[in-house]
Amino acid sequence: MKTEQEIWEALQLVNDPEIPTLSMVDMGIITKVEVRSENSVFVEMTPTFTGCPAIAMMEEMVREQLIKIGIQEPIVQTTFDKPWDSNKITERGLLCLKKHGLAPPPKHQGEITEALLTEICCPFCGSNNVEMKSPFGPTLCRSLHYCNNCLQAFEQFKPVV
Repeated sequence: MKTEQEIWEALQLVNDPEIPTLSMVDMGIITKVEVRSENSVFVEMTPTFTGCPAIAMMEEMVREQLIKIGIQEPIVQTTFDKPWDSNKITERGLLCLKKHGLAPPPKHQGEITEALLTEICCPFCGSNNVEMKSPFGPTLCRSLHYCNNCLQAFEQFKPVV
């Protein structure tokens, strides 16, 4: 029988479909794992927002990974009972975002301030000589920025409460 830890480790291999350099575990999307029997595992996930077009795809990716490790009855449930927020991203996840070229979201205390949106570091050179070009990026959770030091445009994964 697989342990809960073994299930978490297996789910580390399921990458976020939008940002494939980090796992859904590190993104904080996988919120609960429960081993119910030798053949049955329950996984709860909370996507980053309710309108996410990849929910069905993410559920299937989790199911496939569980089947791959021998779980015959995977149960994957999406819930929004406790909304996702950017503080759920693990430390490894924050590093993976930066590796992907995205400025990671800063930790917050439950309130989004202007400073959290504007006082960020460039993911390429580490400079904070950065200006926000638009609070709206290609997805709801990203903003557009420009680094005046290395002259790179980049996106920030916005903090979400």
